[in-house]
Amino acid sequence: MRITLLGTGAADGWPNPWCTCGSCTESRSRGELRRPTSALVDGTLLLDLAPAPPPDGISLAGVRTVLVTHDHADHCAPLTLLARQWVRRAEPLTVIGPSPVLTTLRPWLGPDDPVELVAVEPGSTLHRAGYRIRALAAEHEVPTVLYDVTGLDGARLLYATDTGPLPAGTVEATRGAAYDVVLLEETFGDVLDHGTGHLDLRTFPDQLARLRAAGGVTGDTDVVAVHLGHHNPPAAVLAERLAGLGARLVADGATVEARAGRAALRTGA
Repeated sequence: MRITLLGTGAADGWPNPWCTCGSCTESRSRGELRRPTSALVDGTLLLDLAPAPPPDGISLAGVRTVLVTHDHADHCAPLTLLARQWVRRAEPLTVIGPSPVLTTLRPWLGPDDPVELVAVEPGSTLHRAGYRIRALAAEHEVPTVLYDVTGLDGARLLYATDTGPLPAGTVEATRGAAYDVVLLEETFGDVLDHGTGHLDLRTFPDQLARLRAAGGVTGDTDVVAVHLGHHNPPAAVLAERLAGLGARLVADGATVEARAGRAALRTGA
């Protein structure tokens, strides 16, 4: 399983283009840009429809299945599907997500678009193009699911954004999963009073501890922090703090190669 991080940022990206805080200024000075979070698996499975174009050199032409977590605009951007319609791609496409996602996307599809919309809710399990896809409950402001994806070779990924502290049932659903890669959101950094369905540098390690206790995260799991906002410290500082938690940063455009029981970073840092 090859997982390419198309974006690792929060809704407003990092740096926020309107912001002059120290974290945004540092990122801007280093030429570091984090687009809204999205990932591409094996060139064929897309996780979230982000509004930003992919990093240079990455094409979505091979995508046959899209998993959308929820209908917030940074995860469910209809223009992405309209762009596909404009080039008249004839290959079938399946878009999977909670019912509000499908309601948002449906008006943007042409009458002859070969696009199938499939509703899921927590607990749903689907099989598409050789992948086993399981939807798990999130703690968020709108109907949202997380995705547990098992690849063609048995490698296993947990895509966990957007969510606050994980529901007990979700943690239980990961029991013994021993994920090879976990993409876990960490939006708010050192801002702890945000009152949203997101994680920060206090609740992020708590969720890792819960996943480790359930056997979802093991010593071999590659934990990558995503959905990163500018309330975090500058990237170098954040990377050091995450390392102490057994997690790490990767750059937009980086590809993580996951094999059952083993994961390694291929490109990016």
